[in-house]
Amino acid sequence: MPERPHRRPSPPSGAKRSGWRRPASPAVAPPSVPPSAPRPAPAAPNPPDHRSVIDSAVYRDGRRVASPATLAETFRQLREEPDGMAWIGLHRPTEPELHSLATEFNLHELAVEDALEAHQRPKLERYGDTLFVVLRAARYLDAQEEVEFAELHVFVGPDFLITVRHGSAPDLSAVRRRMEANPQLLSLGPEAALYAILDAVVDGYAPVVEGVQTDIDEIETEVFRGDPAVSRRIYELSREMVEFQRATRPLVGMLHGLMAGFAKYGTDEELQRYLRDVADHVTHTSERVDGFRQALTEILTVNATLVSQQQNAEMRALAEAGFEQNEEIKKISSWAAILFAPTLVGTIYGMNFETMPELKWAAGYPFAILLMAVVCVSLYVIFKKRDWL
Repeated sequence: MPERPHRRPSPPSGAKRSGWRRPASPAVAPPSVPPSAPRPAPAAPNPPDHRSVIDSAVYRDGRRVASPATLAETFRQLREEPDGMAWIGLHRPTEPELHSLATEFNLHELAVEDALEAHQRPKLERYGDTLFVVLRAARYLDAQEEVEFAELHVFVGPDFLITVRHGSAPDLSAVRRRMEANPQLLSLGPEAALYAILDAVVDGYAPVVEGVQTDIDEIETEVFRGDPAVSRRIYELSREMVEFQRATRPLVGMLHGLMAGFAKYGTDEELQRYLRDVADHVTHTSERVDGFRQALTEILTVNATLVSQQQNAEMRALAEAGFEQNEEIKKISSWAAILFAPTLVGTIYGMNFETMPELKWAAGYPFAILLMAVVCVSLYVIFKKRDWL
């Protein structure tokens, strides 16, 4: 990023930063204890509060001047640096930790409740001097061919920035290193750090977009190849695109809201350019995601059409096979009936009864043969006219 002259911006609330001072904790004299009185037992030490603290630092003029290990130490260091800024990074903090931050920095209880519960949609809200931002980061998992979403909450105040992550993305340590490498940009205050976080989240969408584009190309090939498992893949990817839309679409309005307050809150001009660039990237990503969802809808329609055509072809082939089988059955049945007639006549005259009418008739044999022939020819003619033979 280009270097620029050092200039401290106005805090997001509109109040002048130079006039804002964090009150120091008043000194309280310890109560006197009579010599004869027993010494009170020392209070149990507070449990360490750094379990969820990924990184905590105090900056002055864009340079790190302290790296406290606990939240309490961070508060103390910030009080000793009236013109400093605290950047506290947390990962799934506990309720006591968030409440201690709320007490120290006067965070609104609704914002703290959202940060505790997570599962929030991207939004931007202002509570007095504090800006509360909810972001949905995403990353593409190549092995599973899935999109993983994570939630990020950011509190931005006159002299502090607090990030609360609920997931592995984005890599805020890289964002912090990038900002520390450019002290002049970081010296612009918490708004500059917020820009860097927004930029990291939006840049994290690019690999996801490319991965989804590859998946859609593969799906199109599978659809026209007739892969039976492609319908499930289309459905699962469509669900991920719905989540992706929920992550990207609100960002467009959020960034436009930030840009609308540039003049009111005295945002640095160079920082305005960077935020506009992030807004352009978000708009482009949101349009790509909308296009992906439309493409998946069309692919699903095409796949349904192809499946229907395939089913119709299979039904037609089955019907044709049944028709051919029926024709064969007709032929077999016709010949069976023709052959059955002489068998019937021969069976009757083959019975060994002494009192049969034609048993001693001289013309009995020729008559039986003629009768067989007449019946067989008659049946043949009948079946032939009906196209059974």
